[in-house]
Amino acid sequence: MTSRPDISLAERKRQLVANELTESALQLLASRGFDAVTVDEIVAAAGVSKRTFFRYFASKEDVVVQFLAGMGADIHAEFCARPRDERPSVALRHAVLAPVEACADHPDHAERVLRVVRLILRTPALYARFLERQAQWRDDLAAELAHRLDRDLAGDLYPRLAAGMALTAFDAVLERWSGSDGTEDPADLTDRAFAVLAPALDAV
Repeated sequence: MTSRPDISLAERKRQLVANELTESALQLLASRGFDAVTVDEIVAAAGVSKRTFFRYFASKEDVVVQFLAGMGADIHAEFCARPRDERPSVALRHAVLAPVEACADHPDHAERVLRVVRLILRTPALYARFLERQAQWRDDLAAELAHRLDRDLAGDLYPRLAAGMALTAFDAVLERWSGSDGTEDPADLTDRAFAVLAPALDAV
C-alpha cells in the first residue's frame, strides 16, 4: 500500500482549513477595520482554535499578505501566458487586470475583494506591505519582459520601467475602483490607463 492518498487527503484538509481561516479573517477585517479585530474573533468565526490559526499565520497581518501574494501570482501567471509576439502594452494590461477580472462574474466575491482592497489602501501597515509585495511583482514582471523581448535586464532600463508603469496603472485602477465603491468598471479603468501608457510601453 502507498501513503500517497493519505497525504493528498491531509493536504486537502489543510487547504480547506486555510481557506476557511482566510475567508473569515478577511470578512471581519474588511467589515470592521484592521485594528478592531482580534485573532480570538477570527478563530471564533472560523470555528478553529487559536493554536490552529498560528499554525497557518504568524499574525492577522499575514492573512492579508497571503491575499496579496495571490494577486501577484495571478498577475505574473497571466503575463507569462500571453502570446510572445503580443505588444507589451496589451500583455501587461491583461496581466494587471487579471486579479480583479477573476471575480467580475461573481458579485459576492467582487464585493469581498473590494472591501479587502479598501482595507489595504486605508491601513498604513497593510499598505506598506502592499508596496513591499509590489516591488517583487515588478522584479518578476521585468524579468519575464526582458526574457520575451531579448533585453538585458541588468543593463536595459526598459523592462523595470515598463513593469513599474504597469503596476502604477494597477494602483490607480484599484484606488479609483475602491473609491467609487465598485461602481466604476475596473476593465474600463484599466483600458483608459493603458491608453495613456501604451505609446511608451510599445516604443521598443
